Amino acid sequence: MAGGYRVSGQWQFGSGCQEASWMLGSFQVIGDDGQPRRHPDGGSLYWRGVFARAEAEIVPGSWDVAGLRGTGSFDWKVEDVFLPERRTMPQIGIPLENQWARWPGVTYALPVQCWVGPHHSAVITGIARAGIDALIDLAGGKIPRGRTGALLCDNPQVQDAVGRADAILNAGRAYRSAMIAELWNTIASGKETTLEQRARCRLASTYAADSAREAMDLVYRHGGSTSFKRASRLAECWRDLHVVGQTVTLAPEWYPIGGRVYLGMDPGPRLR
Repeated sequence: MAGGYRVSGQWQFGSGCQEASWMLGSFQVIGDDGQPRRHPDGGSLYWRGVFARAEAEIVPGSWDVAGLRGTGSFDWKVEDVFLPERRTMPQIGIPLENQWARWPGVTYALPVQCWVGPHHSAVITGIARAGIDALIDLAGGKIPRGRTGALLCDNPQVQDAVGRADAILNAGRAYRSAMIAELWNTIASGKETTLEQRARCRLASTYAADSAREAMDLVYRHGGSTSFKRASRLAECWRDLHVVGQTVTLAPEWYPIGGRVYLGMDPGPRLR
């Protein structure tokens, strides 16, 4: 309609929506014939709109989760809201394409694979580090049942678990850092990244996440009965980590996608 759009819709993962002043959501443009408008390339035409928080309704109970409860990532919706054109923008290309390359600087020229995947991967490895620290703190003061006078940290198995967890976690983090640095240096030297480099960056993100999961499970197990008490730091880290690990950007499907690239096969639409 003149001057803007009438929008109805519902979106997921509105993190921080209860404290926000504005909400960002993508919407499909429908023509007068009731059919979705198309891009010149044949794809569906989507726009992004900035909605006033007062126009949005939070869906109660939609963020009832095992971990990361504090993000408040509730579903939210709008019903027949007029969105002025000044608060809309075209969603250029698809999410797998760099939409910021028109700005100067290496950061904006990096392929999206340096951002999507590594962003969740950094969260999960950070939580795993907190989990290792939680076991270290616990082990220095807890006397397990049946071990008079002996602290948890005196147990060789706990010592082994802490050492292994640290090595496992840092191996994944080092791989991720190396691959991001490789893409950065390629762009900084004025060259284009290759499909194999981008695939390896996504694999490194997924592998770092899997390393974090392995490390967290190891220290959780050696926390004993403390680990399953809801109020314990180990339990909190374990819950939050496993929620992050379920995101599609860190899914195990990235391994065969990367494998297809190395084998000279079409990796599919998830990787460009």
